[in-house]
Amino acid sequence: MTEVPAPLAGIRVVEFTHMVMGPAAGQILADLGAEVVKVEPVGGDATRRLVGSGAGYFPMYNRGKKSICLDLKSADGREVAVRLASSADILIENYRPGAIDRLGLGWEALRTRNPRLIHVSEKGFLSGPYESRTALDEVAQMMGGLAYMTGPPGRPLRAGASVIDVAGGMFSVIGALAALHRRAQTGKGARVQAALFETTVYLVGQHMAQKAVTGVAAAPMPARISAWAIYDVFETRDAPVFVGVVTDALWEKFCRIFGLEDLWAREEWRTNNARVAARDEILPRVRARLAEFTRDELVARLEGTGLPFAPIGRPEDLFDDPHLLASGGLAPVVLPDGQHTLLPLVPVEIDGGRPASAGVLAAPGADTDAILEGLGYGPDEVAALRAGGGVA
Repeated sequence: MTEVPAPLAGIRVVEFTHMVMGPAAGQILADLGAEVVKVEPVGGDATRRLVGSGAGYFPMYNRGKKSICLDLKSADGREVAVRLASSADILIENYRPGAIDRLGLGWEALRTRNPRLIHVSEKGFLSGPYESRTALDEVAQMMGGLAYMTGPPGRPLRAGASVIDVAGGMFSVIGALAALHRRAQTGKGARVQAALFETTVYLVGQHMAQKAVTGVAAAPMPARISAWAIYDVFETRDAPVFVGVVTDALWEKFCRIFGLEDLWAREEWRTNNARVAARDEILPRVRARLAEFTRDELVARLEGTGLPFAPIGRPEDLFDDPHLLASGGLAPVVLPDGQHTLLPLVPVEIDGGRPASAGVLAAPGADTDAILEGLGYGPDEVAALRAGGGVA
């Protein structure tokens, strides 16, 4: 892959975050070349110690960052945090509503010290009646209709990844970059807010629009009436494969490839909407034909045809995915226990290359001394701060 100049080189991001939404925003900015300083409590971010489904949060969303540990309950720790924020181009926080203000690190407190600061707050809800509520990814998915659309009727189901946390982090980055562009024109910083609930609402907006257009509420995905007749997971002799036929021209090609010319010969089925109405007649023939193949045979026949298809993958399969390995889509990362692994980069190319941060997971406070020195603290002052417990 082509080497990519870091497009955000020279931009400093200071991050007061935990869990997924805030760290995801910082990690995206780190891959794009920003210097990202993660402020952790003394002892390190508790996200580092999560187990089970949370065990991957920290390594995925915190690589390529520097770490400083501060006790924000102490006057010394807060003073360092304020000086650090005053040196930043972008500040990201996802504390509980009001917490960042009580620490003296809110937008109103910092804008006088750093008028160019872009202050990004990530919350459960934007301004309005719900803004004081605490939200999690699940809360937003349940309230915003995504869980309803994902599960079978009457059985709301959380999506299988932290999609709202990550998408919310992405919207934070979009807002921050827009504010950064405006700052280049005006010299002034900005307050940016993003939220889980509104992110969910944006993602289900297509279903809201469907109701507005058709007058009929969207059904949950497992019970939906598809926009296309052939758009489903099909069993083969050994493993399922998704296949979609999304245009009339592809319908002709599909029938020819799989020896179903008699279906193409039905002129009344030459248009997509007519095929949707005849799904109960068409699908059994298609299922029976595709079941004659193995997964690999079916994929080989579909490759290069222009027909959408996908063998059903699992996350653990992606470590060995030939496309990701060949294209540089996975970056080497060293885990805290010294184990080497590969994790996904931000999914964009710039001038033919993939922007990437260093695949390093800094130990808690690994960069504390260097960051303090950069803020103008002398060795004796650093020693005094450490002795007082304000930094670690």
